[in-house]
Amino acid sequence: MSGRIVIAGAGVAGATAARTLRAEGYTGRIVLVGAEHHPPYRRPMVSKDLLAGARGLDRCLLEPERYWAQHDIDLRVATTVADIDTGRGRVWLSDGESLGYDSLLLATGARARRIEQHPPVRVRTLRDVADIGPLREAIESGPLLIIGAGLVGLEVAATARGLGGQVRILHAGATPLDRIVPQEISRVVRDLHAEHDVRIDDHVRLAGVAQIDGEGVIATASDGRTWTASSALVAIGAAPDTALARTAGIAVDNGILVDERYRTSAPGVFAAGDVASRFITRRGGHERCEHWNSALAQGAAAAKSMLGQPVSEPEVPWGWSSQYGVSLHFAGWMQPHDELIVRGSIESRNFIALALSGGALSGAVAVGRPRDIRAVRQLIASGAVRASADWADESLDLAQLVGIALSALR
Repeated sequence: MSGRIVIAGAGVAGATAARTLRAEGYTGRIVLVGAEHHPPYRRPMVSKDLLAGARGLDRCLLEPERYWAQHDIDLRVATTVADIDTGRGRVWLSDGESLGYDSLLLATGARARRIEQHPPVRVRTLRDVADIGPLREAIESGPLLIIGAGLVGLEVAATARGLGGQVRILHAGATPLDRIVPQEISRVVRDLHAEHDVRIDDHVRLAGVAQIDGEGVIATASDGRTWTASSALVAIGAAPDTALARTAGIAVDNGILVDERYRTSAPGVFAAGDVASRFITRRGGHERCEHWNSALAQGAAAAKSMLGQPVSEPEVPWGWSSQYGVSLHFAGWMQPHDELIVRGSIESRNFIALALSGGALSGAVAVGRPRDIRAVRQLIASGAVRASADWADESLDLAQLVGIALSALR
């Protein structure tokens, strides 16, 4: 298997694709192009260990720096793919070099969303290693205002408190983590932060954020309320980085559209990771997922697809968050109208909440029960349907239910 495969983006999806290509026996050239100045690393550590200073970047690398050369993977750091000619099968890099390709993988990831009135100083975002230094200085210099109570905002709040910083969170939604967990679980998150002197203000629709004479910031809500702080972090999610695909005429809709085999609308061009909107048969449409584990799985699957190998149905999405030493795991697709079954005790923070749709498990969130989340992922994938009483019966271990479900499929 000779030729050349170019991978645009050296995050976990792109890096995993490169590793998988070699593991599956591809002997052609692999060019892995990354915008950052560092080899591929574990991005979830940015808002936790790296920001806290608990680990150095060298301990968060996906592979030792020597790995890429040892496996004949041409890693180009501080470089991007600037343009694509899908008709000729050619890319142009930001340094002016032009490369032909047999297959091209777009793994350009996502960019942090910003507020329109984003001032140039004292209002920051957090997406990669380059953002850590300025944000740590902001935490140490005075009160930090965090805009957004999603995973990044809450993890930064917990990390900042661990560093001795003062934090307040503004959230547009009704409850923290409302896009991931049901209201009952959101209360656990709110209480956890309250115990560490972090207040979360909900239903805050911001009109803008402005700088105060170079010495602080003021956030103003549409109802006239204001909050001041030394600095602010905007943590309102991420948008897929589709600019390169759009310019090349590749179909885009909340991400680069790909089929079950990660193929885009352009011949020989694939996409994976945060930027890809995948067609998922079991869901009957395209969906985009920003979780680390999903990007890892997609990178491996896209590599196999480029080699003409079979590709399995995308895995059930799952992820985790660590705040103040408490780990929260989640999986699947929880919806507001789902029936909620709780195994364990929410009050003691040792539980798993199961979301049911027509008796089938559709999603779950857990604290203190990572083993149960592993079982849940298999149960969702199997489409197992049981009575609510069975799902609630803790004498029936979820791993046992996996065995029953898999036996029924044979």
